[in-house]
Amino acid sequence: MKNYKTPSTLILLMLLVGITGCIGNETDPSTGTGEASLTALENKSPPTLGLELIASGLTAPVQYISSDDGRMFAVDQTGIVEVFDEDGLMQEGPFMDLRDRMVDLSPGYDERGLLGMAFHPDFVKNGRVFVFYSAPLRAGAPEGYSCTNRLSLFTVSEDDPDAVDMSRERVIFQIDKPQMNHNGGAITFGPDGYLYLPLGDGGGANDQGLGHSEGGNAQDTSSLFGKILRIDVDSAADGYAIPLDNPFINDSAFLPEIWILGLRNPYGISFDSHGRLFVADAGQNLWEEVDLVEKGGNYGWNIREGTHCFDPENPNDSPASCPEVGAKGEPLIDPIIEYDHDNHTVVVGGYLYEGQDLTDLVGSYLFADWSSNFDQGDGRLYLARQEASDEGLWKAEEISIAGRPDGRIGEFIRAFGRDGEGEIYLLTSEVLGPSGDSGKIYKLVRAEEQAPA
Repeated sequence: MKNYKTPSTLILLMLLVGITGCIGNETDPSTGTGEASLTALENKSPPTLGLELIASGLTAPVQYISSDDGRMFAVDQTGIVEVFDEDGLMQEGPFMDLRDRMVDLSPGYDERGLLGMAFHPDFVKNGRVFVFYSAPLRAGAPEGYSCTNRLSLFTVSEDDPDAVDMSRERVIFQIDKPQMNHNGGAITFGPDGYLYLPLGDGGGANDQGLGHSEGGNAQDTSSLFGKILRIDVDSAADGYAIPLDNPFINDSAFLPEIWILGLRNPYGISFDSHGRLFVADAGQNLWEEVDLVEKGGNYGWNIREGTHCFDPENPNDSPASCPEVGAKGEPLIDPIIEYDHDNHTVVVGGYLYEGQDLTDLVGSYLFADWSSNFDQGDGRLYLARQEASDEGLWKAEEISIAGRPDGRIGEFIRAFGRDGEGEIYLLTSEVLGPSGDSGKIYKLVRAEEQAPA
């Protein structure tokens, strides 16, 4: 049974990590390198926070987003989208149900599914909604592939503003996917009005195997895998157009959709109010990272994992040296945050906090690690700040949640959400796969504002 917020429902916990399309290792992660993985903030004590329970009874929530008309929408990996009114009440009946159009998901663990939804910048006027989801393989797809990932446009029903007209799907973009992991798909519109679509390297491990180019898809400029794409969904009657200021539109060696390259498994992208784009990129066996995007940038995978050299034939040991540029001579860009796998598994991208309620967090980038292990949820929440003395990595610290013996949430953190006021939410579940009804949405609140559980 799905539940919604009541005025007195507040719960305290601790924060971290995420899943859906993010875990991405077919081999076991290593136990770390022994190095300090996160540089501590100098002379600052991160606040202890509380969590307000907004919704429960979900399965595997992957997004909680605003339509800028007072409503919030919970996107579930299983293909369901729920709508919440201005009072935070979940409405009867889903906003969208894609289950009969998706590939069958494995309940134990799967990275496919409904992975992203974005409202058109003029949604209040035109009712246009874009989704990215995993459909069964289309006709003509390569043999042995896993699914066809699809970007589609729907429009809100003329009769019900809390429901999409499911009879009117327009497919904008499709790509056949070799493995079930590393999908990306957390789509968003930028302040420029263009759609940004993150895609993983194709899946499997080490950017190798069926459907992977020699040297890896992420560094292959003729492949869309391992990239963030930037497309114009308004200027073409069917499909999409290429923005004229895309970085490689006049370079025949690159596909023109590419905005950046060199990503393994982008899990969580977000813009701040200054137009900066953050992307969390889940690592292989040793390192997790968060990148600050530069137009046309190459972020290194699979030449590097974080700031460290990478050998796809020996992923548990970083080589002493590796190229400093990509195949076209472009420099490899370092992340702003990285940490190792010592009690960590998968980075979950969040948001730069720009809300009003948690003043101590203003200007901090919030992110998480999904869990310290794959058996039981043990997520951790972090904040990172770019301090004036920094020339490289941002400084980060773990945030503690009041009311828990170890200050941690004790669940898998799948994703972050953000409302129209800039307040931040955590999306969690108690199980690894897209099954059951343990999925929850929490709002980050001040510890002193929490009510007894």
